[in-house]
Order: sequence, then structure tokens, then C-alpha cells
Amino acid sequence: MRIYEGCEVEWHEVARRSASVRSSPWESIMSSTKRENWGSLRKLPSGRWQARYPGPDGTTYTARTEQDRPLTFLTKTDARTWLAGVQSKMARGLWEPPEEIAARLQAELATEQAQSLGFEEYSTLWLEMIRTEPNRSGKKRAVGTVRSYKGKVTGYLVPEFGSTPVREIDAARIKVMTDRLDQIPAPLNPNSKFNGITRPVLIVLMMILRQAARDGIIPAAPNVSVPRQESVRHDADHDAGEDVANPIQVEALYEAVPDQYAIAVLLAAWCQLRRGECLGLQRRDIEWHDDGSATLHVRRQLNANTGGYTDLKSEAGKRSLSIPKLMIGRLQHHLEDCVSSDAKAPVLPADRRGIIPLSNTRWGYIWADVRDGVEGLPHRFRFHDLRHTGLTLFAQEGATLAELMRRGGHADIHIVLRYQHATMSRDRELADRMSDRVSTSITRAQKEGEGGAET
Repeated sequence: MRIYEGCEVEWHEVARRSASVRSSPWESIMSSTKRENWGSLRKLPSGRWQARYPGPDGTTYTARTEQDRPLTFLTKTDARTWLAGVQSKMARGLWEPPEEIAARLQAELATEQAQSLGFEEYSTLWLEMIRTEPNRSGKKRAVGTVRSYKGKVTGYLVPEFGSTPVREIDAARIKVMTDRLDQIPAPLNPNSKFNGITRPVLIVLMMILRQAARDGIIPAAPNVSVPRQESVRHDADHDAGEDVANPIQVEALYEAVPDQYAIAVLLAAWCQLRRGECLGLQRRDIEWHDDGSATLHVRRQLNANTGGYTDLKSEAGKRSLSIPKLMIGRLQHHLEDCVSSDAKAPVLPADRRGIIPLSNTRWGYIWADVRDGVEGLPHRFRFHDLRHTGLTLFAQEGATLAELMRRGGHADIHIVLRYQHATMSRDRELADRMSDRVSTSITRAQKEGEGGAET
């Protein structure tokens, strides 16, 4: 009994001391952390177990999931098993920091989701990109350019591909679309072999697919050849010289257009302006000189898409031109009668002396009404063909290609090469005149020689 009682006293003393130790918060935490052969385990207030371990970089890591979220275990055995797995990975050189694993998996998931993007969804992202980001030259794309691309996407590409995954659009699928587009008749010339639709739609599609390749959505853009640009208005054997009006026809057009807009005909023909450049002119763009001559400064255009003034398409378009003296008087008369005295007043106002410029749409109706009333004009003669007429005559006067580029505001010499037919005509005329003069001289000399011999 004494032995039992002594043991009982000893047991109560141990229990008391144990209780005093557990009364310290710090010691309580330390008692719940179990050191292992490698790493450590700690029982959380929730009853679950937490594992920690030293990484190869000297940092102590707490167990986390592959999504980089806190990881705890139901039992101590589960925690030990997990620690053993981590230690094994380190021994084999396969361990990665939790945050790097999470970043890699997130990137893989994003790639997988991107590769499953449907065409309609991706084309919407692409249109937003080209609207907001600069092009390769560092400039933002013009509103009209973006609108043109959007028209091809929404009008032809989305109806064709819809939600088809971008990665499934291959050369064979594009061939099906191309054949379907080729069946659409040309609005300008139903008899033309080319409709002016297939090529620009294919160009926009290939731009989208090349960007998809850069974004890693597809390995590479399909190898699809885009057909070369062909004339829709005319046959392949059409001579560009046939689109040129003669001076009498230009004069007839000037007389046929309502008085307050007629100066547009002369600006297009004799100053070689584009339609948007004509409609974008303001009074301040005309500089008068003491000798009665004048210079025209082309600085802006009236955008057909936005209806407002915008910059010209290229720096080459900004130019200063001598106004031909044959239209000086008419220009002065037009400014006095039809244009407001304000420096920024449009040279072609919608209403006489108004401040709002004549719109591209309204001018199109005016032109269509008067064009067909002039005898002998080429079929469907465009307002732009007046510019072609003026540059052709300019070339016939001996202008070099560089001078033609500057006069017309061209940035690409290949466009100006179309006027070579005019310089060749002039060259032929000069060659024939030279031939006639040489032949006449030879004939005269021969006759004089024969006359001297008879004497």
C-alpha cells in the first residue's frame, strides 16, 4: 500500500509539472512541432498537419499545392509521406519552387485555352489589337483601314468560319472559302474574271493567322498564296490610256457640275488631287503671289469613313503645287462667290459660304448625275480618272518619274510607272518629228546635189 501510495504521489507531481509546462503558450507551440529526420511537422489548431522543409536555395518552404495554395494534411503519416516525396524529388534534381510550378502550369493552361479559341473570338481580339497598337512603322492605323479590315472580318470571314478553332483552319479549309468567294460577281463589272473581293479577304485572313502563329495559338500560318491584284473594271488587255479624258471633255464636265462645286473638276484634273484632298482643302491652303500666280498646299484630306479631316495616307501626300494659270481666274471667282472668308473655311463647302465641307457621299451623287451627260467619256469614268488625266498630260510635257511622284503625292514609284505609256507616246511623237526632219534634210541635200551635177 505504501508503494502504491508513493507511486500515486509521484504521478500527481509529474502531472502538476506537466500542466505548468503546458501553461506557457510558446512551449505549447513547440510541443506541437515534431522534428523529423528531414523537415518538420506541426499540428495546427484545426487538427490538420502542416509540413515545412529546407529548399536547395536555403529557403524554408511550407507545403503548397501546384496552384501555389497552402497544403495541409489530415494525418501525420500523410504529411510524412509528402515530405518524403519532396526529398526524393530534390535527390533526383526534379524539385521546383512552388511559385515556379504554379507559373508554369498557369502558362500551360493559358496556351491550352488559347489553342482552343474559336475564329470569331480571336478575330475580335485581333481587330482590337490593330485598332489600338501601332503598325510596324510606329504609326496608328487609320480609322478607314481598321474599318476596312473589320468589314472583311464581319462580312466574309466570321460567316465562313464562325466558332471553328483557329488551329483547324488549314489550307484545304481556306481553299473551300476561296472557291466560294470567287463565285461572287464583281459589283463594278459582272463580266470580269475577278471580283475584287477574294484577294482583300484572303489578305486579312492571312494577317489574322500570322498573328495567331506569333501568339502561339497555331504552329505556323497555312501556306496559302494570295492571287495578284487584277483589274475588276477592265479586261487584262485594257490600256490605261483609255481612261484619260481629253481637255474638251474636262471642260464639259466643269460646265455640267453645279457652279458651287465645279472647281472640284479643275482641282482633280489640273492640280492632280485625289477626291479626299479636294474635299479637304481650306482657304488657307491657297497661297497667292504678287505676280498673280498661286501655290496650293495639300495638308489634309476629308476621310470618307469618318466624315472628318484626317492626315494624308503618307508623308509623300503632303506637297505644294503650282496652280496652272488656266484655272487661276476661275479659282478666284469661286473663292469670292462660294467660300467663306474664314481661313479654315472649306474650299468645297456643303452649302455656299458654309463651314461644313461637302461630304464624299454627296459628291458621289453629284458626280454620277453629271458624268453620263458628257459625250465620249470612257465607260464608268471615275472622278479619280481626272487625276489620271492630269498626270498623263503632265508626263507628256516631259515630266520625269520623280516629278510625277512629287506632283501626284505618290510614295511608290511602281504606281507612277503606269504613266510611262504617256512618256512613251511623247517619245514616239518626238522620234517621228526627228525622223521627218532628218528625212527632209537628206532629201533636200540629195536634190541639191543632183542639181549641181547637171550644171
